[in-house]
Amino acid sequence: MRIVLLASGSGTLTQAVIDAFADADRGVEIVGVGSDSQTAGVIARAEERSIPTFVVRPKDCPSREDWNMRLRDAVAALSPDWVISAGFMRILGPAFVAAFDDRIINTHPALLPAFPGAHGVRDALAHGVRVTGGTIHIVDAGVDTGPIIAQFAIPIGDEDTEDTVHERIKVQERIELVRLLDHLAHHDLVIDGRHVSGYATSAASS
Repeated sequence: MRIVLLASGSGTLTQAVIDAFADADRGVEIVGVGSDSQTAGVIARAEERSIPTFVVRPKDCPSREDWNMRLRDAVAALSPDWVISAGFMRILGPAFVAAFDDRIINTHPALLPAFPGAHGVRDALAHGVRVTGGTIHIVDAGVDTGPIIAQFAIPIGDEDTEDTVHERIKVQERIELVRLLDHLAHHDLVIDGRHVSGYATSAASS
């Protein structure tokens, strides 16, 4: 199974995927890692493992639409089976989503549909919830609105901060994404409207 990973930051989630599938016998090939920033740590992580990289910066494009089309073309050139948004802090536009319809996976640090957007953990804490978690979902034309593949729960304690909760989510997120990709290497998902079948999520975490 050919995958492309997109990330904007240090790339810890991408590193977890790289490490998990270093053995080609597991059935997942990372054919490219892309970013919107030339200085993103994820690029160095990929290059250290001789994985092809590419950068499409919004400031190099005359418009948001042009950026989406350039990113689409860069990813399409690698012929991926799945595109994984692994901490990619840009909204993928209609031109990109349409090119990989039902083949883009995103991770989000909240239990969607609650607390979508860029500050899922902060918003959950501000709301006073006692349980939050993470969601892995299909990307559609909205913001964190696509069909849900898997979720896991993380309890919030009285002493928790945004950083401590986010870190626990990220630890479990790495496990869950690797588990999903391992499944997808041998099985497909069935997407029927908002319902995704063909994959059983693991038990909730601490």
